[in-house]
Amino acid sequence: MAPPPKARASADPRRLALRRRRLLGALFALPALLLLGALVVYPVLFSVGRSLFDASGDRFVGAANYVEMFRDPATLKAVRNSAVWVVVAPALLTGIGLVLAVLTERVRWATAFKLVLFLPMAVSFLAAGIIFRLSYEQDPDRGVINAVVVGVHDAFKEPAPYPTARARPSEALTGSPGDGYTTAPGTVRPGTGVLLPVVGVAPGAVPATALTARAPAPEPDGLSGTVYLDFTPGSGGRQGVIDPAEKGLPGMTVEALRGGEVVGTATTGDDGSFRFDGLGTADGGYALRLPAANFAAPYNGVNWLGPSLVTPAIIGAYLWVWTGFSMVLIGAGLAAIPRDTLEAARVDGASERQIFRRITVPLLAPVLTVVFVTLVINVMKVFDLVYVIAPGPVQEEADVLATRMWLVSFGGGNDQGLGSALSVLLLLLVVPAMIFNIRRFRKGGA
Repeated sequence: MAPPPKARASADPRRLALRRRRLLGALFALPALLLLGALVVYPVLFSVGRSLFDASGDRFVGAANYVEMFRDPATLKAVRNSAVWVVVAPALLTGIGLVLAVLTERVRWATAFKLVLFLPMAVSFLAAGIIFRLSYEQDPDRGVINAVVVGVHDAFKEPAPYPTARARPSEALTGSPGDGYTTAPGTVRPGTGVLLPVVGVAPGAVPATALTARAPAPEPDGLSGTVYLDFTPGSGGRQGVIDPAEKGLPGMTVEALRGGEVVGTATTGDDGSFRFDGLGTADGGYALRLPAANFAAPYNGVNWLGPSLVTPAIIGAYLWVWTGFSMVLIGAGLAAIPRDTLEAARVDGASERQIFRRITVPLLAPVLTVVFVTLVINVMKVFDLVYVIAPGPVQEEADVLATRMWLVSFGGGNDQGLGSALSVLLLLLVVPAMIFNIRRFRKGGA
């Protein structure tokens, strides 16, 4: 039985209004859909199609690019590095952000502290990469990190006094800076004075306290000598002889050897003189040695951008940029925790550590999960820091999937088929994390 005419007439305006609202909504969404299709959907479909063709794009090769992708050692290294990024960076950032968010609640100037930590987020990855590329320079005069490392090292271990020096080539001393210089065995006896000439000392390496060298005075019961800079500015100096303008080398270590064993150690004074007492007479005499520690090259810090440390170094730069993001998000979740729950735990006698482990962390679990998954998505796409910080010779050691994709396609490889396959692989790895995050957001909104 058909509805009465009045009922049909009253239903039609509601349907028309609903259709108008849907049409209006579609019109408002159309520009965004067109933009999304042009910037996301089309490139994805084009990359999938392009991955099935060869480097020139003329010949269909099917899944050959995907097979080649897992045969190429450089690509496998990029996959390994990406796995390191996914495992290490999000976990560290989430943990650091959690600790900082909890600690800032107890800091008097918490807002200013959060602002300082969040400021790196305002710096582009390109600028951050340049900052850390300079900071990681191995030369302590240029790299601030190695300047600190060298300063701490030299505070506990004295550097070699004369790293550029070498013994004057002669029959008196033989050897090399790496092994030290030694006189011939048995040529030195108590009661004799020995001259040990040294050259190659940098002008600024001679201490200001150095005095004019003087020939040692023979002493019957001791073995003495002089280590001096055998160089006279200008001309007129004589090799192997102490001239009036030549300086002694203070702080030089000298060892006395008998039968190849060290039986005495002395340090030169301001005039370069040294003395061994109580050695006594020995059959065969002694030998003197200037050990290699006198000529050791100065400590220049850590090779942060070498093959073994370049990936951890870049992850360190990433942590600097994103720590503020993690801390602010976790801090927002922390502010939503009911304070009466924490106070009740304190009244019951729980320590701060127990409250943190048994109450704070479980209540923050949803926020921590969202932060962790968001960072996983982000590190899967990291490109700028790796490309800018890693030097050319070790670029392959630092490559991740995003940089490998770019290098294969446009950075000299000119194989956009393989590059497209890498982009598809990267998309397939990112999509599950995105879906998980979207579901978490929807669940939180519900």
